[in-house]
Amino acid sequence: MNSADLADLVGTDTIAVVIASGLILVWGLALGVWKYHGIRTSPEHTAHVYVDIAHRAALMYSFATLVLAALVELSAFGPVVNLVAAAVPIVFFVAAIAAYCIHGALRDTTNQFEKPMPGTYLFMLALIVGEIGGVLVLLAGVAVRLT
Repeated sequence: MNSADLADLVGTDTIAVVIASGLILVWGLALGVWKYHGIRTSPEHTAHVYVDIAHRAALMYSFATLVLAALVELSAFGPVVNLVAAAVPIVFFVAAIAAYCIHGALRDTTNQFEKPMPGTYLFMLALIVGEIGGVLVLLAGVAVRLT
């Protein structure tokens, strides 16, 4: 099967989201190596809490992104609407994983909300609206297709 055959089966918007899911999954697996290194080498035999969180979040977000791909494929909306609706949560997924990685590498906190950076709460509000909003747009597209 070549790429033209795949594009005949699913939309290019779906393909893009599936690729994003795969990349996040690979990132999560690589974070598992970092987590294992922390477990193996630390005196407490534990990885830093944010390395652990980054690993778990990346794995969960990779599968959440795969659900977004299914919603994109089933949506009645056009590829641009679907891709933007899926991209918003994916960008926030990636930003969250990156933030966890930074805290894990710096070992600067065990609770990023204990002493939040300026803009943290605004970012969290945007994350909430963006993630939920993107999924709701895609669900609306599926509902339109079903009616």
